[in-house]
Amino acid sequence: MLVLFFLAWLIFNGRITLEIVIFGIVIAAAVFAFMCKFMDHSIKKELRIYKKVPELLKYIFVLVKEIIKANLAVIRMILTRREVTEPTLVKVHTKLKSETAKVMLANSITLTPGTITVSMEGDTLLVHCLDKSLSEGMEDSDFEKMLEKMEGEE
Repeated sequence: MLVLFFLAWLIFNGRITLEIVIFGIVIAAAVFAFMCKFMDHSIKKELRIYKKVPELLKYIFVLVKEIIKANLAVIRMILTRREVTEPTLVKVHTKLKSETAKVMLANSITLTPGTITVSMEGDTLLVHCLDKSLSEGMEDSDFEKMLEKMEGEE
């Protein structure tokens, strides 16, 4: 958060001078100290977040790749003008423990074209797929494996 506060300060100022950098460091440190004192944040939590950045970037790369693949599949489905599509509801059971990871998985599924996460109850996600072919590989997906790895680093 400290780095994000400082970067936000620089972006909002629109230019970089020695004075702006010094004030930015002081203000970012003050806001970070406030967070540590009153909002249950700590330097340990900060370091854990920084350790997850490479995994998070890899996750975003895989998400964009899957979005592109799903877009192509939906475009192919539209352009081939198949008369019969088989919309389906799929229950996906996840091994993820934290609510944050489950929500990230549900949002990642919803972001890929042709699928929408309808509900999330406990360890089960209910996903609507535009066609039965889009539901393949949803159980034990790359998303879930990467989120499990990020959970394990805590």
